[in-house]
Amino acid sequence: MTGTDRRKQIVQQIKDSQVPVSGTKLASAYGVSRQVIVQDIALIRAAGYDIISTNRGYILNTVKSVSRTFKVHHTDEQLEEELNAIVDLGGCVENVMIHHRVYGTMEAELGVNSRRKTAEFMEDIRRGKSSPLKNITSNYHYHRVSADSEETLDMIEEELKKRGFLVATTPETV
Repeated sequence: MTGTDRRKQIVQQIKDSQVPVSGTKLASAYGVSRQVIVQDIALIRAAGYDIISTNRGYILNTVKSVSRTFKVHHTDEQLEEELNAIVDLGGCVENVMIHHRVYGTMEAELGVNSRRKTAEFMEDIRRGKSSPLKNITSNYHYHRVSADSEETLDMIEEELKKRGFLVATTPETV
């Protein structure tokens, strides 16, 4: 087994465990020394996993997150207002998607979770790096928005509705 495979399995084992997983247990399970596990944990952390060391073992610190997809419609001039309305209430605009009748579904990752990231995104648009994806579907598009709770997503939905951005959907149009 390669070190990369071992580290993937370690992450999964820690994720799946209801109790902290000791370094000794991991070392025994993978036939390596405790020091190798310590090095693996350092590499796993460097890869972006928030592994916490406790006196009883390793745990994965995960932030609870929920997401919802909103169908929206607005002009280019309202784009910044839409993004700020979402991030101001604690949402993260994970992506933008369109459903084109000829080209099918197209999606771009955004990761806009603050006014600063909104400003950076808007500056890229203004500099002509690209035009908003919504422009090829008459301003209709979807955003997958993540947040810490369903209540936050409900507030975001209400705010989008209040501003006239939210498109009423039926099960067939989602």
